[in-house]
Amino acid sequence: MKSRSFAARLIAWQRAHGRHDLPWQDTRDAYRIWLSEIMLQQTQVATVVPYYTRFLAEFPDLRSLAAAPLARVLEHWSGLGYYRRAHHLHAAAKSVAAECAGAFPLDPEVIATLPGIGRSTAAAIAVFAGGARATILDGNVKRVLARHRGVDGFPGAAKVEAKLWRIAESQVPRRQVAAYTQGLMDLGATVCTRARPRCGECPVATDCVARVTARVDELPSPRPKKLLPRRAVRMLVIERAGEILFERRPAVGIWGGLWSLPETAPDDDVTRHCRTRFGAIVDEGEALPAIEHGFTHYRLTIAPQRIVVRSWPPRAESPGFAWLTREDAASAALPAPIKKLIRAL
Repeated sequence: MKSRSFAARLIAWQRAHGRHDLPWQDTRDAYRIWLSEIMLQQTQVATVVPYYTRFLAEFPDLRSLAAAPLARVLEHWSGLGYYRRAHHLHAAAKSVAAECAGAFPLDPEVIATLPGIGRSTAAAIAVFAGGARATILDGNVKRVLARHRGVDGFPGAAKVEAKLWRIAESQVPRRQVAAYTQGLMDLGATVCTRARPRCGECPVATDCVARVTARVDELPSPRPKKLLPRRAVRMLVIERAGEILFERRPAVGIWGGLWSLPETAPDDDVTRHCRTRFGAIVDEGEALPAIEHGFTHYRLTIAPQRIVVRSWPPRAESPGFAWLTREDAASAALPAPIKKLIRAL
């Protein structure tokens, strides 16, 4: 086995043991491949599959996605997380519809100019949709190559990533690039996993530096530990006649464009806040259990506070606010922790 090239072993393994039944496989439709690649960023396949199926049912092609309002796109993304992906997906669809006559580009360098698409994602789309000879380097592939070549250091560090790119580029075969690329993805996702890798099933284990030197658990090096700052906010669960008040978040920032609950600082007087902001007369109700939610750069503590409405003027129902029943909220574009909170009421 060792005498065969890295790529040849991977291609043979993929054909026999790789994944062949994912809903975005066996197609050259660039739109479907692009959608799957964006959804799979930082999200596991099992989570993506039902979202992918429902999203395609609503937006079957690029033109339908480009023509849809962003709010509707966010509704079908709700719960999948990393909502900037949905914003970028919609922006890229509008760009392709306007500038490329609706035909998704197949050149990886052109694809990489679209919103939300980096070098590795562009290469994957070009390989699977257009048969290009291009190089991918996502998180799973970084782990495979770091172990196989014994590359020290955190893969996200610039110098380490540059080294991994050089290795990745040197391994791409002249032919069967799609099978090779899929094999890399499959190997990292199913065999060369972060925890408890199954080295006995790996087609390139015989010359894997990490395995030979007993460093599989050490490579790749973990992200340097960094103490994340903490933030806190009080969210108001304002209920009236069986409905809850929601506010649309700004387009830029966390949960951009989604519906969420009105917020105040943790130590604000909520009755005064509602009187000043909405012209409403309310009483402070039950304090609900705090919710901890992690973002990339900080952790957020949400303190939900029920609000009892005594008098509410109509101006709070202006654009940017909406009264929704719990049933309507379940299908609205809400952040995952807020949707979970509403379901638990």
